[in-house]
Amino acid sequence: AVGQKRSTVAQLVQTLEENDAMKYSIVVAATASEAAPLQYIAPFTGCTMGEYFRDNGKHAVIIYDDLSKQAVAYRQMSLLLRRPPGREAYPGDVFYLHSRLLERAAKMNDKL
Repeated sequence: AVGQKRSTVAQLVQTLEENDAMKYSIVVAATASEAAPLQYIAPFTGCTMGEYFRDNGKHAVIIYDDLSKQAVAYRQMSLLLRRPPGREAYPGDVFYLHSRLLERAAKMNDKL
């Protein structure tokens, strides 16, 4: 959960606990009150965990909520680093960043 309210994340965790789903779930959260670098890195952290399970023969599903808030965090960091802004002040590579992240969550061929 990227950029979500802390109470929203707590409700999600409570719902997972009530349905006995936390024993096989991992929640990576960088709430709205967290710093921009933490909101930027949270989806990559979750994806890396999913890749670990996938690469060890387990099933994994990743849900990104919400990548637009990660883009805002990336924009904040890029503007502070004085990188040239693109459309709507977002850095030009934000779309490449998200496509690369989504490709990492792909179903892999059994031969790989």
